[in-house]
Amino acid sequence: MDEAEIYLDHNATGVVARECLEAMLACLRPGIGNPSSAHAPGMRARRLLGEARAEVAELIGALPREIVFTSSGTEANHTAILGALAGRRDRGHIVTSAVEHPSTLLLLRHLEGLGVRVTYLPVDREGRIAPDAVRDAIAPDTALVTLMWANNETGVLFPIPEIAAISRVLGVALHVDAVQAAGRIPIDLAAVPIDMLSLSGHKLHAPPGAGALFVRKGFTIAPLLWGHQERRLRGGTENLPAIVGFGSACALAKEDLEAEASRLGALRADLEHGIAQCWPAARVHGAGAPRLPNTSNIGFGALDGERIMDALDRRGVAVSLGAACAAGGMEPSHVLTAMGLDRREALGAIRFSFGRYNTRVCVERVLALLPEVLGEVAARAA
Repeated sequence: MDEAEIYLDHNATGVVARECLEAMLACLRPGIGNPSSAHAPGMRARRLLGEARAEVAELIGALPREIVFTSSGTEANHTAILGALAGRRDRGHIVTSAVEHPSTLLLLRHLEGLGVRVTYLPVDREGRIAPDAVRDAIAPDTALVTLMWANNETGVLFPIPEIAAISRVLGVALHVDAVQAAGRIPIDLAAVPIDMLSLSGHKLHAPPGAGALFVRKGFTIAPLLWGHQERRLRGGTENLPAIVGFGSACALAKEDLEAEASRLGALRADLEHGIAQCWPAARVHGAGAPRLPNTSNIGFGALDGERIMDALDRRGVAVSLGAACAAGGMEPSHVLTAMGLDRREALGAIRFSFGRYNTRVCVERVLALLPEVLGEVAARAA
């Protein structure tokens, strides 16, 4: 990435941290083998794998043996959902929300075609879900509640501790997609009774290619990929360099989580305040709900979000749309439409998501560029 560029799309993928890159390089030099091999190079690999597992576990208050490495957050989500269903064949109902990540929603729609009943809980205009709605949706045949902790588009946080308590009392398994939350807000699984939790390394400044599924000790699921690795819960030789980078990223996040959350929250506040001043019609989606400190989803009224994104990109600023590419053009974000926005409003949304290498200078530069960018887009729309 060009050092002159301003990268504000960390919810899509984070810039790889220098510490993670250095840790990965150690795995790519001669002398490191397959972690399943019994010789000295294999044992060195196994030691590195164990250290990374402990670092991931420590970030979320888990035991190392409760961490199962996967290739991604998507694979972790699929393993949790399919594994829970396979182990509870007498139950064919799942509770989720209307604003989950596509990796969850697309799988659930596929499962509906196979006869699984799915309840999609609505959110309010701020993107919030009520714990009582989860309680009311749970039925005698509910196999699983699967919900995200933090929304990837708006940063809105669900009240997972309260939902976990409800699920535990009712005896229903709970899976949480914490891909965006881990490393950005405190998570302590020793205190919150979650059965399974998904993570992804590249959201934490690690490289793509490594995710993890927390499976609480004593909770049983069927594997998605069969094999002897990862306590027989995920077959296939582990992607050791990516996993070691993932562990390094977790250690880095834990070291300064509170301070970094405060710093990023201040950058977000400055950005939102500056945008409100230069474009009074702008609206922060989810502003009335608890949010991740690094995420701001802002609607610019009647202006086209794709044109705003393109204009910023030409000026060296990388942001994301609150929309998805589809055949024939753009489709509005399912998250924003579930929050009550109409098509035009949803297509005018831009997501800004900060990471550890963003500074106040980045915000100042974006705010200096935005009046010109928004004026240009408005003129083209006139």
